[in-house]
Amino acid sequence: MKEFLISKYKDVEPYVPGEQPRDKKYLKLNTNESPYSPSEAVLKAVADSASSLQLYPDPACRDLKAALAGSLGLQPENILPTNGSDEVLSLSFMAYAHDEKPAYYADVTYGFYDVLSGLFGVKAKHFALRDDFTIDISEYCGLDSGLIVIANPNAPTGIAIGVNEIEKICKESPDCVVLIDEAYVEFGAESAVGLVTKYPNLIVSRTYSKSMSLAGARLGYAIANEERIRELETLKYTLNPYSVNRTALAAGVAAVEDIEYYKNNCRLVAETRDRTAERLKELGFELTDSKTNFVFCRHPGVQASELTDKLRQAGILVRHFTGERTNDWLRISIGTPEDMLALTNTLEEILNGGRV
Repeated sequence: MKEFLISKYKDVEPYVPGEQPRDKKYLKLNTNESPYSPSEAVLKAVADSASSLQLYPDPACRDLKAALAGSLGLQPENILPTNGSDEVLSLSFMAYAHDEKPAYYADVTYGFYDVLSGLFGVKAKHFALRDDFTIDISEYCGLDSGLIVIANPNAPTGIAIGVNEIEKICKESPDCVVLIDEAYVEFGAESAVGLVTKYPNLIVSRTYSKSMSLAGARLGYAIANEERIRELETLKYTLNPYSVNRTALAAGVAAVEDIEYYKNNCRLVAETRDRTAERLKELGFELTDSKTNFVFCRHPGVQASELTDKLRQAGILVRHFTGERTNDWLRISIGTPEDMLALTNTLEEILNGGRV
């Protein structure tokens, strides 16, 4: 059969999302979605937007830029709304990395970074996390060109670094763009947003998917110096000026205006995470210090693949990463307290030989 695909894309490895099976109803603790619904204000805004779906959305996203800028103490020119935070990542890899300007990131981190490196022909330089999965920030200091990408907190490890460490990287690698991926920052880590007006080489990426209960809306945004935003926006307008749809824009503004609802949800998730972590430790699990809406854990007596299979048989989905350094580990999203009680009770039964 004749091949039509351009040769440079033949070896691209696509990102593998968390599974979304439909064979039966599962307790989904595998994709880090919020266990709480959007606020009533957001649901109303989404419903109201339906009457205007025959019209294109505002490509400049002016209302959302203004709402986000006001909430962050910045200017609208410091904000770029996007189709999920993955669009921020895609635009940044396109803009700031190529053969002569590598992308630098951890060997255990968000898998989409490797996908984008392959797609755009970027030379990727991986820095190994320490044995305890913490980042050695000294490796990111003194670099002379390219794109530094750090998920903070990291995924799938859940471990965060501090703002002082991020500032050190920005200061000591001034010729690199430093992209801090803050998909999970609202669950207990420090944000680097306060540094964007000080360091023109810093971009912060955020998403509505986790903390704002809008994974299905596909809404994210970049926060940066005005010039970086103009550069990213130029690429966005070149690829798809209407990438943020009208319903997502309405939901995004309403969520910012109802921010206390979401802050409370994040607090509940963090509290549930910490209680779940303690219960898992009682069951013999080892865990990282997660500042996210998931835990990263392993049990010395049972293989992660076996636990994944037995949980699935019990109707509970978790994420098992099969990489060399993560094969023993599970990433478990935090649901409601009732969800996590069901998880830990099932794990206890499995560990006691009660599940086949």
